[in-house]
Amino acid sequence: MIKVKIIDENHEKDLENSVNNFLASIDYEIMDIQFRTAVSIFSEEQIYCFSAMIIYKIN
Repeated sequence: MIKVKIIDENHEKDLENSVNNFLASIDYEIMDIQFRTAVSIFSEEQIYCFSAMIIYKIN
């Protein structure tokens, strides 16, 4: 069975920590990890969204 985990954070270091924590908590075959960054501007502030999609296989 193939499953997907999506993790979304406001800071890249937070995303790194969340992905590492998830990977340490599972004992499955990782098939792929995809990374995305999105930026938007609200007033004069830049807002970042860092996300990762982890595709893994349960044996």
